[in-house]
Amino acid sequence: MRVLVIEDEKQLLKMIGERLREEGYVADLVRDGMEGLHFAESLDYDCIILDIMLPTIDGFSVLKKLRARKINIPILILTAKDTIKDKVNGLNSGADDYITKPFSFEELIARVKAMLRRKSDEKETVLFISDLTLDLVTREVFRGNHLIELTSKEFAILEYFLRNKGKVLTKSQIANHVWNYEFGYKSNIVEVYIRYLRKKIEDNYENKLIHTVSGVGYVIKVKK
Repeated sequence: MRVLVIEDEKQLLKMIGERLREEGYVADLVRDGMEGLHFAESLDYDCIILDIMLPTIDGFSVLKKLRARKINIPILILTAKDTIKDKVNGLNSGADDYITKPFSFEELIARVKAMLRRKSDEKETVLFISDLTLDLVTREVFRGNHLIELTSKEFAILEYFLRNKGKVLTKSQIANHVWNYEFGYKSNIVEVYIRYLRKKIEDNYENKLIHTVSGVGYVIKVKK
């Protein structure tokens, strides 16, 4: 899961980013409203945490522009403005949730998770293909009855594959979803992690699931 955080307070932005990464999310951190709008329009995010008081353009303007352009990413408003009028304004402008400063990071993470559950509209919390299952709640992965231990990046790659079963994913798409915007695309890190993942979920199994599409990228599917 990839999250965009738009917050002008440097230390708070850093702390939110660290907390999200501890939970296994990829976090892009931006301190300017116009730059945040550009990121939200250009990259694929699962949700946005958006401050209201920002340089260049305020958070309400960012929110309204995104909704006007039919970008329906779940958005959590984060602000010191705590009047009923401000809350109603945020929600009426298209925000999915609202949290005021000061706040606990536990509550912030819980609200992010709730937004993501609503986004997918999933009662189903398990993704699968063949005998491979990935539990989004417990973060456990099984091949048959065998529990497979994955790192946070391996889990994120596998989740991305399973949400896009049968679709060819380029290295850039995988990198964009699993690493933040500072990631260098010329690096071979995607290939390295795909190799790690294959070793864990495919070694000792006849049915291979992750397939290389030469010159393009990778796809997860069951070969007939």
